[in-house]
Amino acid sequence: MSVELNYIDLLLEMLSIPAVSREEQNRSDFLESFIRGLGRPLTRIHHNLLLGDPDASGASVLLNSHMDTVPPVDGWETDPFSPQQCGEKIVGLGSNDAGASVVTMLAVYEKMKERLSGRINLMLLISAEEEVSGSHGISSVLPVLGDLQGIIVGEPTGMAPAVAERGLMVLDGEVLGKAGHAARNEGINAIYEAMTDIDAIGKLQFSRESEWLPVPGMQVTMISAGTRHNVVPDLCRYVVDVRSNDRYGNEELLALIRGVCKAKLTPRSTRLLSSGLATDHFLMKAIRRGGLEPFGSSTLSDMALIPFPAVKMGPGDSARSHTAGEYILKSELDQGVVAYCRFLDHIEV
Repeated sequence: MSVELNYIDLLLEMLSIPAVSREEQNRSDFLESFIRGLGRPLTRIHHNLLLGDPDASGASVLLNSHMDTVPPVDGWETDPFSPQQCGEKIVGLGSNDAGASVVTMLAVYEKMKERLSGRINLMLLISAEEEVSGSHGISSVLPVLGDLQGIIVGEPTGMAPAVAERGLMVLDGEVLGKAGHAARNEGINAIYEAMTDIDAIGKLQFSRESEWLPVPGMQVTMISAGTRHNVVPDLCRYVVDVRSNDRYGNEELLALIRGVCKAKLTPRSTRLLSSGLATDHFLMKAIRRGGLEPFGSSTLSDMALIPFPAVKMGPGDSARSHTAGEYILKSELDQGVVAYCRFLDHIEV
């Protein structure tokens, strides 16, 4: 039988337990104890907590949000690990991203699990290591989840549904030149060679347009070269931040960039993929049925690691994430629970 969950008190208690990525054990211990106290069986994989049975009847739909946070930035006027209630605001590290989604999804799971039983097999995953896309996060749980029909990823979107998300790839470039004496104009300047690459990257054009996302973005964000003012450098290194979309995947973009560059380009990873929800998927139909406005998101989430149809939506505002004084409004929590329940009611499979 479902219970009414006091998600505001739960959020306050949860936020008081530090859970920077890869250091989630204490927060996971607390949440595991709390959930077991509700009488809900769960499976713990590393510090991820899974509620529900992947083999139960009905279309498998997963609610997913993350318990971990980034480290606190400078500028906090209060202790980021001592949440404060300031009228409508709950201020604390991870309150907006994504503690609000965690506690509202847990409240929704309590309300809707039995109500949907037989038609929808509702599950909930509270994951770890999301902020660093770690191997002990959602990637370690996917093998036990079976063939999911849909996932709702809890991130601060003002409860607007993001139906597409940009992917990420970071490239390390290394350009070789030839050392020489600067006074005699000897050698081959590796910086000039790298500048040719950087110019070519900036001029890449993309003809295929996405309905939801901007064209792929490539920014050279770091560059290093040289040992002395009078020595022509024989090596220049640079870093390229590449944002893919649902029309150009990471591997295709890597080939395109390599095709215009002299540098040896090495991707740190190609696994953070862009995504886009099919127009005929039941999650998209539920969005239309509920009168919601879908959009494409440029920020990264666990959607990048999920090989199943997914939509990203949750209480809060993405602009508050990772900022000093991060907060969530109590009214946003209340509205989040109502909106999640309504969305699940609109799903027809």
